[in-house]
Amino acid sequence: MSKVIAARGRRTLPGFGLTMGYSVLYLSLVVLIPLTALLFNSTGLTWATMVEVATNPRVLTSFRVSFLTAGAAALIDLFLGLLLAWVLVRYEFPGKRLFDAVIDLPFALPTAVAGVALTAIYAGNGWIGQFVEPLGIKLAYSQVGITLALMFIGIPFVVRTVQPVLEELEAEVEEAAATLGAGRWRIFRAVLLPDLVPPLLTGFALAFARGIGEYGSVVFISGNMPMKTEIAPLLIMSKLEQFDYAGATAVALLLLLISFILLLIINSLQRWSRKAGRV
Repeated sequence: MSKVIAARGRRTLPGFGLTMGYSVLYLSLVVLIPLTALLFNSTGLTWATMVEVATNPRVLTSFRVSFLTAGAAALIDLFLGLLLAWVLVRYEFPGKRLFDAVIDLPFALPTAVAGVALTAIYAGNGWIGQFVEPLGIKLAYSQVGITLALMFIGIPFVVRTVQPVLEELEAEVEEAAATLGAGRWRIFRAVLLPDLVPPLLTGFALAFARGIGEYGSVVFISGNMPMKTEIAPLLIMSKLEQFDYAGATAVALLLLLISFILLLIINSLQRWSRKAGRV
């Protein structure tokens, strides 16, 4: 009897202690230790400095620009990513492999190169900007341009998160619903959407988090105008160039805190959607 209990207590794959130790070490070196160093950084940062930075109009405006543009870009990517994943999974067409590979281009392309390319396209004398700017629509050097840049670097997160789930969904379930008289919209809403909500929220969270901290692709197309198109990461760099280490640390801590709270809310919604889908 004791041998049976011991056998049940053994794990199928051995080495949990070793792999867990390597995982904790890697996580500590890459994430925990740098964040701890930021929290305990003694660069003259005081509560008075924190309050002063948190209430500074320039800082508040940069946070508003960063979070609004990142949220808008992630929300648009949510719908475009679902559409692209649907096309890649459900249809066969010439050049599908090339189309699938282009989705990952923002992963491989340096962000600075992406920023220069997007600026060249959407500027007033660019391929697209020269046609829309005479109509009063300014793309580059505006918050619209920042949103476009964040859409570019965030779209792969949504597609690659939703695509595997769509591939695992059985077409027979949709066919059964259709034979019972359900329309296309009802099949999508009642059959497919419950399984797609968790990966969509995950893709949204990844694109949103990437957009908040993005610097390279935004710094060119934004124009870097204080109180208008200045993002929070750029403000941190500006304070570091001015040797204002306390101010840069304060902005970084505030950005870290707000980002953590928002991601916690999104993850909570994701867990709730998964539980609701099982009921």
